[in-house]
Amino acid sequence: MRTLKLTLAYDGTAYAGWQLQPGKVTLQGALEETLLQITGQPTRVAASGRTDAGVHALAQVISFQTASELSLGVLQGALNAELPRDMAALALSEAPANFHARRDAVRKRYRYVIYNHQWADVFRRHYSWHYYRRNLDAPAMDRAAKALLGTHDFRSFESRSPQRATTVRTIYDIFAARGNGPDTHLVTIEVEADGFLYNMVRSITGTLVEVGRGEKAESWPAEVVLAGDRRAAGMKVPPQGLFLVNVQYEE
Repeated sequence: MRTLKLTLAYDGTAYAGWQLQPGKVTLQGALEETLLQITGQPTRVAASGRTDAGVHALAQVISFQTASELSLGVLQGALNAELPRDMAALALSEAPANFHARRDAVRKRYRYVIYNHQWADVFRRHYSWHYYRRNLDAPAMDRAAKALLGTHDFRSFESRSPQRATTVRTIYDIFAARGNGPDTHLVTIEVEADGFLYNMVRSITGTLVEVGRGEKAESWPAEVVLAGDRRAAGMKVPPQGLFLVNVQYEE
């Protein structure tokens, strides 16, 4: 058996999320069905993270084992020919036998895009959250976000009961910024961490939006972290503005 590492891009709009779910169309299901079609062998795949319904990925990492003798080039070409048009195999390589996309990941980076304008942009509706109520103060959001840098218990930003042994994570980089020129209506938040809790980025974004619209002080996110209570944080923003940007592994 070979262990392969696949980098996959996808538009999550039409899917009920990454993970297999009975009676629903999922990204994992679409990929596994395509691999079965190409290799003739049932294949179970593992992703670096289970993105929710409507969430996108610029570079999701997948690991799987196969007995197929197809070359990497042929297999990648076949994937791009047979996968749904909203999925693309960006890279495919051999990996160590014990490589696992989720367990071996050391850092992940997510991006959340807000379309901050009075009127909707119909061409961005699946790839951003339209926030029209007021002009967001992106510099204030950025300053407030810096309180989240470092190692903290991020329980306040997990939208359901803890699913893992610890809710402590380390954020290595976080910023909020408004675009320039034709992108001036876009406010982008990026977060890079050693791992993420369920809906953590969407909850952080909702918290920073409270600052950006002037409802909360720039010091408030630090207070939310200390509260250790989901009710202390801002709203969970919609899924369509969220992108998995990249996943890092030890060299």
